[in-house]
Amino acid sequence: MQTRREILNHSAKVAGMLAALGLLPALAQAQAQATGYHTAAFDAKTMADLMKALGSAAPTESKGVIVTGPDIAENGAVVPVGASTALPGVKRLLLLVEKNPSMLSAIFDVTDAVEANFATRVKMGQSSNVFAVALMADGKALYAVKEVKVTLGGCGG
Repeated sequence: MQTRREILNHSAKVAGMLAALGLLPALAQAQAQATGYHTAAFDAKTMADLMKALGSAAPTESKGVIVTGPDIAENGAVVPVGASTALPGVKRLLLLVEKNPSMLSAIFDVTDAVEANFATRVKMGQSSNVFAVALMADGKALYAVKEVKVTLGGCGG
């Protein structure tokens, strides 16, 4: 029977060999910082500017897109929100918070192998509309909106 020390020693050797062969993943970095990915989109202050930065048309409201979140968030620092759709041909889902300094909160790329249903937590400084926007393969943009009221500000409040 191997001791814990022997197993750890063996694991370190295997990790060293994988690193030497370049098979270990590099340090993970946010794509926005690493490659300038959608910098203009994250800097957008309005829906029109955001859609222009992403090369999309103005979105239209749709019952096929669902945005989830609480009616009242007690702490704006961690507000659980989500976006989902069962529509065919969706390529990207966006989560937007209208009154945040940066309207775009999250971008989720969708493929046929991925269910278009995402949830995350966002920071909200004040009560605001939260949008879920589905960018479709045919160039259309569809959205749903939900008002979330914040009782304690998350951006320094």
